[in-house]
Amino acid sequence: MKNIDTLTQEAISLLKSLIETPSFSSEEDQTALLIENWFNQNEIPFKRENNNVWAFNKYFDKNKPTLLLNSHHDTVRPNQAYTNDPFKAIEKDGKLFGLGSNDAGGCLVSLLATFVHFYENQNLSHNIVIVASAEEESSGKNGLNSVLKHLPELDCAIVGEPTLMQLAVAEKGLLVLDVKVKGTASHAAHQNDDNALYKSIPVMEWFKNYKFDKISDVLGPVKMTVTQINAGKQHNVVPSECDLVVDIRVTDRYTNAEILEVVKANVNAEVTPRSMHLNASSIPIAHGLVQAGIALGRTTYGSPTLSDQSVLSCQSLKLGPGETLRSHSADEFIFVNEIVEGVDLYIKILTDFFKL
Repeated sequence: MKNIDTLTQEAISLLKSLIETPSFSSEEDQTALLIENWFNQNEIPFKRENNNVWAFNKYFDKNKPTLLLNSHHDTVRPNQAYTNDPFKAIEKDGKLFGLGSNDAGGCLVSLLATFVHFYENQNLSHNIVIVASAEEESSGKNGLNSVLKHLPELDCAIVGEPTLMQLAVAEKGLLVLDVKVKGTASHAAHQNDDNALYKSIPVMEWFKNYKFDKISDVLGPVKMTVTQINAGKQHNVVPSECDLVVDIRVTDRYTNAEILEVVKANVNAEVTPRSMHLNASSIPIAHGLVQAGIALGRTTYGSPTLSDQSVLSCQSLKLGPGETLRSHSADEFIFVNEIVEGVDLYIKILTDFFKL
């Protein structure tokens, strides 16, 4: 079995290759090949569907519960403020620059190294399945959600996203609503008591002021924000409709369906959700994964950002090297030592969790 230092250096080399291979959401075919090559080099059988690649531990036992390790290899498109070549892996001053280095390449390669470390162990309390998934950034239909039907029932999961290797024990879900306020079209010179724009004001005020009763211990309150408004074509015509877009960040105290029910009961408008599957997620502080991290000095917190946790029904922990504030930023980078620490801490946490 390879030692941890060797695995870590191979993981860093893989990350450099991933950075230099464009992998926008739905266009990850070439990085999927790099991940296939990683498994081949480590003599590990794998499966692939679309651009998702996954593998099981060598001594998989259907009588044991299964732990999922997951991170993604797709990226957003680079923003215009880049000064470096986003597709060139530049190592400088202890940093590794490049698109996807922090979100979430560092997490993915650290989890891959961790998986290889435990792959041949016969004494694990859980099976392990690792999924290098696609389309996370776009919440696409051919991402992790499309792989779940091929996997056994999952007991729990670690989702690799940049958390500075602190323990994100809860994550807000997302519910985006298209809200249509209807009125009566007319000439602006005529009296009109059914103006869709005016009727939208109390609707927006409700979204601004309504407070959901249940407050999450970790994530706080549900947050609703009107982010877009569209109505009218010209100055002298009162429009018949006013369209709003509302962004709702849902906590682990509510399902998306419950939030939608409250909105529809209180808003005088047509309300249409864009999707319902991006639910909040959480894991108890008493869970073995969390307790193993706390024993190593890690702290717990709630994450406001969305990840592939939203498509999982099992308890899941968001945990990974890198810092979320660097994600999607110009000249994105991860510290090389963060990857070294990431592999080390993943292995220590799972060693404790597996009772090895």
